[in-house]
Amino acid sequence: MKIKSNYKLREIAGENVIINQGITEANLTSIISLNTSAKLMWEKLINQEFNLEQAAQVLVDTYGIAPEQAMKDAGNWVEALKKCNILSD
Repeated sequence: MKIKSNYKLREIAGENVIINQGITEANLTSIISLNTSAKLMWEKLINQEFNLEQAAQVLVDTYGIAPEQAMKDAGNWVEALKKCNILSD
């Protein structure tokens, strides 16, 4: 999977949010805010193909958490991005 290139991470009013670059109308009902861990995975995995294990490894390497917990957390992140149609397969 890969993060679609038209989505960009921006800091707005102290929040890390994903915006769909190139859309002229703002749909404020679908603003996606990222916590620190989600932002980290985004920054490490943007512009490349990745799988769930690679996303989880970012968390293991950074936070030293158990691989099982990292897989669960990375899975939640991936599912949230898929739900918002931000990932391509």
